[in-house]
Amino acid sequence: MATEPKPLDDLFHDMLKDVYYAEKQILKALPKMAKAAKSPELKKAFETHREETEGHVERLGEVFELIGKAPRGKTCDAILGIIEEGKAVIEDYGDSPAIDAGLVASAQAVEHYEMARYGTLKAWAQQLGHKDAVTLLDATLAEETKTDKTLTQLGGAANTAATKKAA
Repeated sequence: MATEPKPLDDLFHDMLKDVYYAEKQILKALPKMAKAAKSPELKKAFETHREETEGHVERLGEVFELIGKAPRGKTCDAILGIIEEGKAVIEDYGDSPAIDAGLVASAQAVEHYEMARYGTLKAWAQQLGHKDAVTLLDATLAEETKTDKTLTQLGGAANTAATKKAA
């Protein structure tokens, strides 16, 4: 018996559940990253992004509402793997001058994953005619992009500090 092909709406909903789960996991990881950071600026960046991430979860809830679905997550193995790598950096480099450089690298892996997901969701929302969802997803994509740029700047300082201390 042939099955009916799944439409883009279903894929959009599936990826929405994926990123919703991811954002919830990120909320749990950010305080640990802030605690592990040595630089006050990096600590503050993680704390600020945690507040933004709470807003991302709220916006995703609004997108679910716009498409008539209940907000719920679906296990995202990709984000779990990225977060595990971040935990390993904290365990392996917690006492090292390279910890902040490692934390920045881990955080940027998270940001790049999110930027890819939000960019795709935004494109699909446009295709599906979910104009209000496009606006919400674009706002989050802009915040993720801004966070990535902040991390790049902080990474430069962290890399320099790690190199000087290692020399």
